[in-house]
Amino acid sequence: MQIVTYEKLNNQLLIKCKTGLMKIIPYTDSIIRIRYTLENEFNEKESLFVEPNTQQNIPYSVNESDDIIVFSTSNVQIHINKNTAAFTYKDDAGRILTKEPTRGGKTLTPTEVLKPVYDQNTEIENSQNVDGARAKAVPTNHIVDRMAYHTKLEFEWDNEEALYGLGSHEEGVLNLRGTHQYLYQQNMKSVVPVLVSTNGYGIIVDSYSLIKFHDDIHGSYIWTDVDSEMDYYFVYGPDFDQIVKSYRYLTGKAPLLPKWAFGYVQSKERYKSQEELISIVKEYRKRRIPLDLIVLDWRSWTGELWGQKSFDPERFPNPTAMMEEIHKLNAKLMISIWPIMNNDGPNHVEMKQKGYLLGNQANYDAFNEEARNLYWKQANEGLFSHGVDAWWCDCTEPFEADWVGKVKPEPEERMFINTQEAKKYLDPEYINAYSLLHSKGLYENQRKTTESKRVVNLTRSSYAGQQKYSAVTWSGDIAANWKTLQNQIADGLNMCVTGIPYWTLDIGAFFVADREQWFWDGDYPDGCDDLGYRELYVRWLQYGVFLPMFRSHGADTPREVWRFGEEGTIFYDTLVKYINLRYRLLPYIYSIAGWVTNDDYTMMRTLAFDFRNDPHTFDVKDQYMFGPSFLVNPVTEPMYYESGSEEMKGSVKKRSVYLPVDTQWYDFWTNQRFEGGQVIEANADLKTMPLFVRAGSIVPVGPAIQYTSEDTNEPLEILIYKGEDGSFLLYDDEGDTYNYEKGAFFTIQLRWEDKNNRFTIGDRIGSYPGMKTSMEFALTIINDAEDNVAQRIITYTGEQTTIHF
Repeated sequence: MQIVTYEKLNNQLLIKCKTGLMKIIPYTDSIIRIRYTLENEFNEKESLFVEPNTQQNIPYSVNESDDIIVFSTSNVQIHINKNTAAFTYKDDAGRILTKEPTRGGKTLTPTEVLKPVYDQNTEIENSQNVDGARAKAVPTNHIVDRMAYHTKLEFEWDNEEALYGLGSHEEGVLNLRGTHQYLYQQNMKSVVPVLVSTNGYGIIVDSYSLIKFHDDIHGSYIWTDVDSEMDYYFVYGPDFDQIVKSYRYLTGKAPLLPKWAFGYVQSKERYKSQEELISIVKEYRKRRIPLDLIVLDWRSWTGELWGQKSFDPERFPNPTAMMEEIHKLNAKLMISIWPIMNNDGPNHVEMKQKGYLLGNQANYDAFNEEARNLYWKQANEGLFSHGVDAWWCDCTEPFEADWVGKVKPEPEERMFINTQEAKKYLDPEYINAYSLLHSKGLYENQRKTTESKRVVNLTRSSYAGQQKYSAVTWSGDIAANWKTLQNQIADGLNMCVTGIPYWTLDIGAFFVADREQWFWDGDYPDGCDDLGYRELYVRWLQYGVFLPMFRSHGADTPREVWRFGEEGTIFYDTLVKYINLRYRLLPYIYSIAGWVTNDDYTMMRTLAFDFRNDPHTFDVKDQYMFGPSFLVNPVTEPMYYESGSEEMKGSVKKRSVYLPVDTQWYDFWTNQRFEGGQVIEANADLKTMPLFVRAGSIVPVGPAIQYTSEDTNEPLEILIYKGEDGSFLLYDDEGDTYNYEKGAFFTIQLRWEDKNNRFTIGDRIGSYPGMKTSMEFALTIINDAEDNVAQRIITYTGEQTTIHF
């Protein structure tokens, strides 16, 4: 692909090749957009996830030698081979970040885009399976809608670099090197077309079709199925936090979730009545186990009116009174809603009459703004107006064709049958974007309806940009076994490294038993009566404490804490211990949530976020940082019981933990201090998930409370871990409403100077209605398990205070 000429324009470099056109467009000094087309001009379609007006007027230079054109901003250089148009990406010091093969790395292959035709003769088959209602249509014909391209972007990655991202895909792969990945939406697969490299750069692909990633015998490349041109962004960090910040600059900030969304969420498949929901909340309050949110799963509607967004009057006779009582109990309600409607319920009929349904005459067209508005109107009138607090947008793929049968189809077969099903109803160029637009409609319309209640949308799919719609992605209908628990850690880390901040899972897994279908693959037919499952559930909940959303859910067996024993038994007591820990850590967690919104921070962090200088961390897929302080090490193998309550003999209650280099680490439970750069065998009895705190950490810890809005006059404890200087920005606001966007919040900078044993509480910046003007801090200096800790209680009134120890 030889370069013929190039032209330096005001805000881009236009390159004419023997075959096609290229544009290099600096959006910032560190974000470079690259476009390539075989047409005579570039298309003018708008991106579905890149925010408008993000392109800045960035100065750039172009230098030329005999064989190379060099495009440069202050942070990035792109060296372009004149004979092949191969790109080599470098930082401002000339260090190679990555490169394309010398022969060139961009290929466009023409392909026909077929459009199905539906008419009055179209046959529609309505059905239900474990994944909900389904409607499949057989088109009467196909026509060629247009020509487009398969795109292929090739790289020569360094042997030593690690690659992360692309979303959550159920395989338990963290470092993507040497692997392949198929990016399409499906139960247990959530797509984000973002790669992040330990060499200090990211790649964001602006495509919504099926995408394939390969770094294997077939090559090293990103391939897209249907696009009008190649369009991607090269992002230079070099730190992961800077890459994420650039991603959110392009695709949108993540709004702040309400404080209650970080409390404990109790769910199961399913609570069936108004009385049952309220009784569960009351039981948590009676037992003094913290709880903030209870979830009403599917079939809140009447009979078989699947997807109807209203309450069954027999089981929920007074939903407004139900919501009032739940709120008086200081809890919230999340409700499951679906994009599919069939059986001629009122919502379905209204959508059909207005022509807002896709070809199967069941799923609403989320790509149509008027259809999204009607969907909200229905949800608002039937549910939100009664006081419902949050949405669970289930089945937002929304087309699957492989959740049947005894044998799980091969990966390539799954990819084919599922993408083919989606292409029957969605333009093949956009099959990955349904969840993005569905989330957009809910977020924008709820915000138009009220600013007093923050949007919360728990959804099963994801895409680039979805974070700006207050979406929390969960990993789908996983099965209860130890391998799944282990795999979920890497899956969540690869989701969050893309810039999507909020990810969670079903604590204890959705499927607990083992049945004929391939996906119903749990190891515990006796559910919570099985001591083996109780052990697995405890370990899963320990891990869940350190996820952005802390949520128990699943089928086959109850999930309330008292189903795992009674007070005084090890399982019950350990579950309560860790739920209480989550609530005590809320000042730390909610502050970090403030950073996510205000500073584009990432809460759940693969170790390369903070230890990119330590290659030993690159492939550690069962440990991660939760915020700046906590090294989380879930236990992912049984130590006490096998399935069937069979007691294990001789198992060692330890877990190997790698402590990253260049810092010291404290055992959270014992305060024992360790040097970094080593593997240790940490205590991991059932009551203990190994948890370490980085030296120099400042961790705000609140009092024991029963719900996030509980008011208490007890002091806020500040844990200060000696060994390094440290800082922490304490954040707080009203806990709900969007007043924080107008400045209704405060921050307090906390600083520790290690050599001087000096702690400074900075001026309180900002305020919000109802804020306490005076606070008590209980300062605790942690030095080592064998040393006495120094404590000091002070009263803080908003002005800078320095304490010497």
